[in-house]
Amino acid sequence: MTAKFLAFTPEIGNPPSIRWVNVAFFAAFHALALLAPWFFSWPALGLLVFLHWLFGSIGICLGYHRLLSHKSFQVPKWLEYAIATIGALALQGGPIFWVGGHRQHHAHTEDVNLDPYSAQRGFWWSHMLWIFYPRSEFFDYEIYQKYAPDLARQPYYRWLDRYFLLLQIPLALLLYVLGGWSFVIYGTFLRSVLLWHSTWFVNSASHLWGYRTFDADDGARNLWWVSLVTYGEGWHNNHHTYPHMAKSGLSWWEIDMTWWSIKLLQTLGLAKKVVSTPPHSATIK
Repeated sequence: MTAKFLAFTPEIGNPPSIRWVNVAFFAAFHALALLAPWFFSWPALGLLVFLHWLFGSIGICLGYHRLLSHKSFQVPKWLEYAIATIGALALQGGPIFWVGGHRQHHAHTEDVNLDPYSAQRGFWWSHMLWIFYPRSEFFDYEIYQKYAPDLARQPYYRWLDRYFLLLQIPLALLLYVLGGWSFVIYGTFLRSVLLWHSTWFVNSASHLWGYRTFDADDGARNLWWVSLVTYGEGWHNNHHTYPHMAKSGLSWWEIDMTWWSIKLLQTLGLAKKVVSTPPHSATIK
């Protein structure tokens, strides 16, 4: 485990070049997030917790992941677009990019050449270095959109995929009006950094540590603390075994807050065709 944690293999064959623009962007956000102690306020902390949940659980986990990537349930188109917009505000890429990359990950899990964030390259590659050494097959729109043609056909998703960064401007202005620089630091920079690492832990830590309920073909594992910071996404062995299920926590102790939100939408009559039972019986390890 230690060797795999420390390993870093940028590329098999032709190494990609480091993208300094990406490095500078993420470094700037991390640096500004470090200003948080000097701008602390209880309302700002509450805002951080709320936006981490809203953008993380509703935007990324429920929206980008379970709704758009795996189609584990359906909602009215207006609500789908609203949830996808919340996902775009999480600053983890546009919907076509995110969904296309995630579908590649499931189609070629841990393949060092075909999985965008293959855990076989080591912890740091799957956690964040895959973004600093971008490969065209994962970052070129003309390539990754082929893995999400259902989204690429829709003008709104094409617009959101291109201009998602611009959404941070009205958000930051709104936060400044509501609470000054304290809200901007906590609601934009610290929130982004914490949510990035929370999501990245699913790609890295959940392929290294944890337990395996099912005897799947890949190294995905169930890791409780990753599930806590990602609202249920850390039950990764469960998810890779049944990727099209709307819930990831299958045992009573496997807390899955995102599933609670889906159930609420279902109760309100807004979520239809919810996949809540396994389509087949997997081998229990």
